[in-house]
Order: sequence, then C-alpha cells, then structure tokens
Amino acid sequence: MPNIHKSSFRDPGGFLFYENGKLLRQVNQAGKEDYDQLLSSGLYDYLTGKGWLITHNELSGHKGVDGEAYRVIQPEKVDFISYPYEWCFSQLKDAAIATLRIQKAALGYGMWLKDASAYNIQFHQGKPVFIDTLSFEGYRENQPWPAYRQFTEHFLAPLALMSYIHPDMNRMLSLHLDGIPLERVVKLLPFRTRWRPSLLMHLHLHARAQQKFKDNAKRVKKSTISKKRLLHLTESTGQAVGALRLKTRKTTWAGYYGFMSYSDEAFEKKKEIVSLFLKKINPRRVWDLGANTGEFTNLAANMDASCIAFDVDPLAVEACYRMNKEKKLRNILPLVIDLTNPSPAVGWANKERSSFAERELPDTLMALALIHHLAIPHNLPFEKIAAFFSRLGEHLVIEFVPKQDSQVQKLLATRKDVYPHYNETHFEKAFSAFYDIREKLPVEGTFRTLYLMKRR
Repeated sequence: MPNIHKSSFRDPGGFLFYENGKLLRQVNQAGKEDYDQLLSSGLYDYLTGKGWLITHNELSGHKGVDGEAYRVIQPEKVDFISYPYEWCFSQLKDAAIATLRIQKAALGYGMWLKDASAYNIQFHQGKPVFIDTLSFEGYRENQPWPAYRQFTEHFLAPLALMSYIHPDMNRMLSLHLDGIPLERVVKLLPFRTRWRPSLLMHLHLHARAQQKFKDNAKRVKKSTISKKRLLHLTESTGQAVGALRLKTRKTTWAGYYGFMSYSDEAFEKKKEIVSLFLKKINPRRVWDLGANTGEFTNLAANMDASCIAFDVDPLAVEACYRMNKEKKLRNILPLVIDLTNPSPAVGWANKERSSFAERELPDTLMALALIHHLAIPHNLPFEKIAAFFSRLGEHLVIEFVPKQDSQVQKLLATRKDVYPHYNETHFEKAFSAFYDIREKLPVEGTFRTLYLMKRR
C-alpha cells in the first residue's frame, strides 16, 4: 500500500510516496504543465546531463496514489538525506552556487525555480544535486523571481552569519525551517557588512524592503523586472555568495592529528588494526562517529563502503569536505553532528525533518578516540553509550582510551575525577550487554585498545 512521505505535503504540484520499498514521486494534474515544459524544453536533459538535477524514470501505466495523478516517476536514489543545518560552510556555499547555476540555466530555457529551498539540495556521489523535479515552472515575463527571498534566507543569510560570526551559525536553520528571517540576520551581522555592496543590497536593503512591505503592503508598488535584469540579479547574488569566506579559526579538533598523544608509528599501527577489522566486516554502509577530518573514514571508503563522517567541530568537517572535494571522492559525506545533542525531528508535527537516528542506518559504526569525550565531559555512562550505539549499527569498531592516556589527563586536568567506573573492565562489561566482543587488540606504543564488536 502506498505510504506518502511524511515531509512531502507542501507542493500542490505533487508529492513523494513509498511503494514496495521504493521512493516514487506523483506529479499531480496541478503540476502537469510545468512538468511537461521541463521535459519538452530540453531543460531536464541539460540539467541531468550536467549532473545538477537528479534523474528519474517515468513509470508508464502507474495510476498513482489518488485521482489527482498525472504521472508517477521514480527518482534516482540518494544514499543519505542530510539537512543544511548539518553542513559545513563550504557545503552550504556549494549548494547555494548549484542552486543559482540551475536558476540561470532554467531562465535560458524559458523557466525558473519557483522554490530555492536549501532542502532541495542533497549531496549525492560527492556533489550537490537538486532533487525536487517539481520546483520548476514557466518563466513569467517582467515578474520578480518568486524564490529570491527564500534563497537569501536559506543560503546567503546563514553563509554571512557563518563567515562573520561563527561557522556553526547555520544551526539556526533548524529553528527556522523556512529560512532565517532577514530582519534578525542584519541585527546579528557586524555593522561593517553594510560597506560590502553585495551584502548591503541582498541582505540589509532587502530586509528593509521586506519590513516596508510588511508595514505598508497596500502602498508598496509591485515591481517589474526584465529577464536581462533577472539574470543580472542571479549573477549579483552569486557574487555575494562567492565573496564570502570562512575565517581561519583555531579549534580543538580541526588540527587534532597534528598534536596526537602518540607517535606516527603508533598512528600507522592503529590504521592497520582498523583496516583489519573492517576487512573482517566487509561493510556496505559506515558511520564514523567523531570522524574529525576523516582520516579513518577513508579506510572504509577505500573498501567501497558508503560512508558518513560525523563530527561536532564544523572546521574539522570543513577540512574533511574540502579534502574529499579535492580528491573527488564520491562515497564520503561529512556532516556536523553533536552526538550528545544530535539533530532532532523537527517541522510540522515533528515529522517534516527526520532525527539523526531515524534516517537510513549503517551496518557498521566506527567510534575511534571518542569514548572518553562522551564519558568524561558529558558524564555519559558506558551503558547509555553502548545502548545508543547498538540502535545504530550491527558492527562496531571502537577504541578505548584509558585514564593513563594524555588526552584523558587533559580532560581531567580541569575537573574533579568522579569517574571511578571509567576503566577497561567496566567498559567491556557495559558493551557486552549489547555486543559480542569478537576481537580486541592493543595499539602498540599507546595505552589504547581497539575492539571489534557485533550486536547481540
């Protein structure tokens, strides 16, 4: 029986639904004209040929979910759905540039984007791809771009906040699913941003115009804009996005591998053991929890596993994303996630955006140099950590870091040691309630031990 996707209900042109484990999209009669134009104009072939729009197959003869169906299509599967409040700066910037590139191309084919939501972009095979086939409509002569405000609030505004204030400011998008209101953004940005012509135009003056319209909606004259000016607006907005840079900041984790507590030889030994364990698992999908810049995630990626590299530090994720982009890696998706407070289910009825643990789960977890950061600063008992991990994946490669390790000593230096159960014996006992310990190997040259476990 068809099951309509819980987040797909806002567009009268159609919706997503599941049938026999497959994700399908119904194009409603209301979306017929725009859908046909997308295909007949050549825009669909152009965008999919460039890899900018997700491909789909039409299912001939499929009657859809209800009497409103015009067509049913099956989109190419995206491996993992992520959200803009989980992206690093460069991911959001690349997604913004991809959206504007598509808008510009659409205008050349007599169409435009009616939606410029950041949620219409997913990272697929290492690149940002537009996934909403029904976000295109016929261009309307002399009319303003209807998605301009949405673009600025979903992309330009959070990017400016990330650039000028802090690289985790895009987390505000989890509170404002329709985009961060510009009147709030301009109050947060430094005054000097008014001297940047692109930010003055697209954020500060845009916010003022919105307020003027809100206060005097009946008196504000509706503007007209030619296609030439619309293309210029697209270019100008792209220049505003392109000019933003992430400020260099020193964080604990972005340079972690540069001040490890053990030698290069021990580091290589650790990689050998992790590789050995991964070969015994032969994983298909891997989540690397606390991945830092993805050094160990690459070990799983080299085995052709589909990998998500999670870390709490946006600059570590930034470094991971940039390295993957430079190497053109297609099977690692870096995301910013705080495991002690992971992304919740948000939106309408708490169902529109799925929580961290509700999305497609892996068969294998990696938790390297992580357990002490959960157990000591956050007072999380081993039992709680083991129970949570066991919900996420069948196989677990985990590293235990004892109190003798210098990294643990640093954590204890500024707090009273109230962790009498933080030892290897209690660690093994707690995890044995949820996992079978298949193998444990010490990392030579360190106090650390690596474990291979399988869920009971």
